[in-house]
Amino acid sequence: MEWAFGLVLLVAVAVALAAGARRLGVGEPFVLTVAGVIGSYLPFVPEIDVPPELVLLGLLPPLLYTTAVRTSLIDFRPKKMSITLLSVGLVLFTAFSVGAVVYWMLPVPFSAAVAIGAVVAPPDAVAATAVARRVGMPRGIVTLLEGESLFNDATALVALRTAVAAMAGSITIWQAGASFLGAAGGGALIGVAAALVLIFLRRRITDPVLDTSVTLLAPWVAYLPAEAIHASGVIGVVTCGLILGHEAPRWQSAASRIAEHTNWRTIQFILESAVFLLIGLQVRHIVDDAWHSDLPHTTLVLTCAAVLATVVVVRPIWVFPATFFSWAVEGKRQGKPKPHWTGPAVVSWAGMRGVVTLAAALLLPLDTPDLSVLILLAVVVVAGTLLLQGLSLPMLVRVLRLRGPSRAEDLLQEANLLQQATSAGLEALQANIVPETPPEVVDLLRGRVARRASSAWELLGRSESQRVTPSGEYRRLRLVMLAAEREVVLRVRDSGTIDQEVLQAVLANLDLEESTIDRIAEAEDDDGTPLRAPVTGGCEHLREAPCVRVPDHPDACTECLEEGLVWVHLRMCLECGHVACCDSSPGNHATKHFNNTGHPVMRSVEPGESWRWCYLDELLG
Repeated sequence: MEWAFGLVLLVAVAVALAAGARRLGVGEPFVLTVAGVIGSYLPFVPEIDVPPELVLLGLLPPLLYTTAVRTSLIDFRPKKMSITLLSVGLVLFTAFSVGAVVYWMLPVPFSAAVAIGAVVAPPDAVAATAVARRVGMPRGIVTLLEGESLFNDATALVALRTAVAAMAGSITIWQAGASFLGAAGGGALIGVAAALVLIFLRRRITDPVLDTSVTLLAPWVAYLPAEAIHASGVIGVVTCGLILGHEAPRWQSAASRIAEHTNWRTIQFILESAVFLLIGLQVRHIVDDAWHSDLPHTTLVLTCAAVLATVVVVRPIWVFPATFFSWAVEGKRQGKPKPHWTGPAVVSWAGMRGVVTLAAALLLPLDTPDLSVLILLAVVVVAGTLLLQGLSLPMLVRVLRLRGPSRAEDLLQEANLLQQATSAGLEALQANIVPETPPEVVDLLRGRVARRASSAWELLGRSESQRVTPSGEYRRLRLVMLAAEREVVLRVRDSGTIDQEVLQAVLANLDLEESTIDRIAEAEDDDGTPLRAPVTGGCEHLREAPCVRVPDHPDACTECLEEGLVWVHLRMCLECGHVACCDSSPGNHATKHFNNTGHPVMRSVEPGESWRWCYLDELLG
């Protein structure tokens, strides 16, 4: 009973602290870890020892899976070399660098020193990407950090397993290399096999409840078989998640995808919050054990400082040359401009460690020399990187003036893509109309898709003359209607005259419709002013501007090339043909061109896009 109460209290406190951190705009990992450290020194808080099996079997697989299933394989492929260099090369480079420092400063075997190096080598996915998304980093950097975090744990754990075997004197360097490759390859194969089995099963499941139940087993379906054959369970989970996430829209029902998305987001939030609180709660007794060891206190403090400094310093030493090497091998051939130094600088500083480091430290054999000191080194690296890098990373992003995704650019892309999908849907409707089809059904379907497409375009721009949009007014009025309908159903329920199953079916229909309606708040900007539908007829600039013009540089932003920047999308001025980058790009040169020249209308030159935009009237055409 005691442990159950403690577990509920732990989750409740972790969720409350995480919610408070979000509300205050402070990094959740930092707040939770500091709160845990403070709690560990309170007299009424019991000493907490987290078994490493709980982390590696209970926490790591679902956390990796929920990240992998949301990761785009399309975004992953162009960065595969960069991600490999970070998740494999950097982890091994860090492990041996830290191992050399520990071997030099402590009386431990080199294999034990490399083992603790492997423990502190992998950055934590949760800490880095949480900060990255909160401060609005460019999507390319976020993708790189997510890709690194998916595979670096596997490299570190395999390296740790190899180092522990070397401590026992039962492995050669050639065997170590073969074991590493076998674990990685075996994990990938198990992940593919698990994904195929799950796809086969879930294709035949139409009930969202059953489908969600199966997906909750997915991380362990990949992890446990891989570990059973001494392959990498981490790579198995990641591979399985990537495949399932990429193929889900083809074989999974919409209801199941929505349920799975909501459930995994909830699981991720609870686990991440509990994980960082647990890190802090273990600090006190780990520090006490190391402080009362036979090692002189001066040596202990200097070693902790040296290991933390090594972990921080070796990352930029590796990241900068690896970034430009990847561009020379992959990016240059694809026509991409040379990366600007600000990107690798942020990636270099996004090296916060987390719970995997602590769990891996607890996997060291009990007869390891100075075991308590080695575990303390892991704690210092986790706490030090969370405090040093986690707190200063948002400031670094602001100082370097790195721009996150532009909301307006995202809305343009969303509206254009939705328009293409709507056109395809209307063509399919026209092709499948039969003589028996009632005309009112066709009109209803056409009106529904037209309203959906219009709502996307209405999120762009502002109009003083038109405060209410048709789709916005539809949403507002329909939500009012649904509230009234629900009130009547609840009054009937309270009267006890209708069967409960009938009531639940009606309420479920009302809830389903309300969940599919875009909220009015989504059609308002920060100051609450409603946005308007695009009306090109009222803009003389759009009427007079040509729809087609030959660009001066159709496939490049010349300003970005001169400044060494990387663009996201390209726009063309319809008055002079100048091509420049969009507002999501670091240079923001299309808007700068308008500010310098006053040329009012630009258009997209991206494949499949034909929309135009008037800067002066903020109208789309």
